[in-house]
This record gives sequence, structure tokens and C-alpha cells, in this order.
Amino acid sequence: MSSKITPAAVSLPKKIKVGVLGATGTVGQRFITLLSEHPWFIIEALGASERSKGKKYIEAVKWKQTIPLSGIGLGGVDGAISSTIDLHSDEGRVADLIVRGCTPEEFQNCQIVFSGLDADAAGEIESAFRSSDIPVFSNAKNYRRDPHVPLIVPLVNPSHLSMISQQQRLHSPPLSKGFIVTNANCSTTGYVIPLAALEKAFGPIESVLVTTMQAISGAGYPGVPSLDILGNVVPYIGGEEEKIEWETLKILGGIIDSDTNHEGTPLKTFDMHQAGGRPSLRVSASCNRVPVIDGHMECVSLRFHRRPPPSPQQVREALRAFHTEIQSLGCPSAPRKAIEVFEEPDRPQPRLDVKGTHNGAAVSVGRIRQCQVLDIKFVVLSDNVSIGAATSSIMNAEYAVLKGIVS
Repeated sequence: MSSKITPAAVSLPKKIKVGVLGATGTVGQRFITLLSEHPWFIIEALGASERSKGKKYIEAVKWKQTIPLSGIGLGGVDGAISSTIDLHSDEGRVADLIVRGCTPEEFQNCQIVFSGLDADAAGEIESAFRSSDIPVFSNAKNYRRDPHVPLIVPLVNPSHLSMISQQQRLHSPPLSKGFIVTNANCSTTGYVIPLAALEKAFGPIESVLVTTMQAISGAGYPGVPSLDILGNVVPYIGGEEEKIEWETLKILGGIIDSDTNHEGTPLKTFDMHQAGGRPSLRVSASCNRVPVIDGHMECVSLRFHRRPPPSPQQVREALRAFHTEIQSLGCPSAPRKAIEVFEEPDRPQPRLDVKGTHNGAAVSVGRIRQCQVLDIKFVVLSDNVSIGAATSSIMNAEYAVLKGIVS
């Protein structure tokens, strides 16, 4: 069975009502800033914990974004929709929305829900929304290992959304609209984009060594205590190395036919980068927390199956040429270029390059050179709260709308 999603003839509505779960947290706030400028999506509901429920959003949140909360609208900034937004009225400002509880009953008017929930709360809540036939695009880790839930990096494997129909069919009772889609760990997302570009150009990768230098914003708010991180590096982030090593295989792998269930229905499964004669991909990750606010930097060394391997110049050219379906379809949040390649010996740097020219939706790669142990090594920088979190979920939802997966 093919994993390819066939295009649907989609007539985009003037606005698509969306909700945000975990709206007061770091990722939830980033969802709100991005959605407030979105041409399709308009914020209908915000959900948070019981202690925030019933308050105006401005009273419930410790706002940590650089954009003032008072100037943030509800989204749908394109054409006729923007004319309906009045930032001087209670109906036009995110700040004045009343925070709701994270229950499906309070989000029934939403066609899409974005989840920025902490993992401690996300599992049961996201499952309840799916069971209520509400699509959930999640940033949490809870369902990444589920054999029927797509783990999507939008610039790499949006075709894995084809697994949604099986997820809906196997749910009890079967679903017509509800599903869960997850995006990857922020560090996995950053480095898997150049890996995908190189596999597309030169065939399978056999081995990867990756060492991360992860920003403190990746730990959420209030994050790492200042006495632990200032002037220091913490060489441990709980569970992070295992996530990178496992998630890479699911993302870079394909979808293949598997066994049938007890009713004789064919099932699909993620091949974990092992089908089609590809060599097993081995990944070794070492993760470190560093005193940088935003931007995960990763040092990557890799070995190709191909002999002889590509040269550093061929790698540069392949990364620059990498273009994805998300970009071709015209998803509003997709970057013009997926990968920015630097020639300077000291770039990319978080302070200079984390947002790049694409508002954090692309990744930056530099120091591409021969590796004396494997084949090629380079440095990759990604915006952990944009492409590593909220931006990926929003791009996944845009793709689902354009493909007719979200009605």
C-alpha cells in the first residue's frame, strides 16, 4: 500500500477556527504569536489549567514574547478577515479571550486544535479531543511512539499523514474527523532536515554522531535555574538522547504494508528506515544545555552507504537545492528556502542567525567539511521554539488543510 497522499481539490474557507491547549506556556504563547498573523487560521479558544480557567488571558499568562500582548489579534489577517479584527474591542484581542478548561466540550467550534501542553497533562487530554472527533496537532511527546500516529517534520515527511486514515479506522468507535499528529523533539527536528536533504541527493546514511548545544528556552518557563546554567554547561537533558536516536528512524523511514488485523484489514506500519534494502541507520546523540536563550546548535558527523561518499562541495550544493512539498504547495508558514548554507568559518551563530530570513521556519548549516572518522561533518542551527515546536505544528495543519485531511 502506498504512503502517498493524493491531492484534494480544496476550497479554502475565509477562516478556519482553531484552539490552543496549554496557551499560557512557552510553546502556547509561540502558537498565539504565529496564529495572530496567519491568513487562514483564527483563534477561537484558548485552554489552560484549572487555575487559569475563567480568567481573561492577559490575567492568566506571564507573557514572555517580544511582541506586546496588547497588540495581538486573533488571526485571519488576510483580505476580508482582517477587516473584522478590531484590536480596540474585546472581540478582537487575544488578551481579552476568556481562558477555558482543556476539555473537548469547550472547543466544539474549533476545526483544529494545537497542543502546547506539558507531557504530564497531554496524554489524556489529547486522547479525549481525538475521541471527540477534533483534530489535534501536538507538540508533546506522548504519542510520538504510537504505531498509528504520524511523527512529522513538515520539511521532511508530511506524506506520513497518510497514516491518519488507519488511526481513525482502528479507533473505537471509528472516527471521521479526529486524529492526533505529533511533531518531533526540537533537536531532532533541527538536524533531521539536512539529513533528509542528503539522503534525497546521495542515498541512505548509515551512521550519525550528533552533539547538541540546546538553548534554555527548550526547557520551558521558568526553565533551568540561573545558578545551574549561567557560566555553565549541563551535559545532560533527561530523555533527550533517546528521543533523538529513535525519532530520527521514524521520520526518515517510510510506510510499508504490514500484517492484517483480526478483521482481515490490511495494516500499514512505519519501517524505521529499514525497508527497501536500506542499511539500518545508527544514531548516537549527546545532549547538552547551554546558556543561550533561543536556538539549538548541533554538531553532526555522518557516514553514507554510498562509496565513494560525496565531497563537501557536493553536500553544500545538495543542501542549497533542497526543496520540499510543503514549499511547493504554498503553505503560508513554509520558508522560501528550507536550508540556509553558510560559507563563513564561524557561522551559523544563535545570536546572529537563529531567526534567519524566514522567521525561524528554516534551518542554517555551516562548517561543512570532510570528517576523518566518518565522511562529512557540519553544524546545524535551528529555532527551537519555531521550527522546533509551534511552526512545525502549524505547517503540519496547513498541509492537512491543503490535502483535504482537515475538512
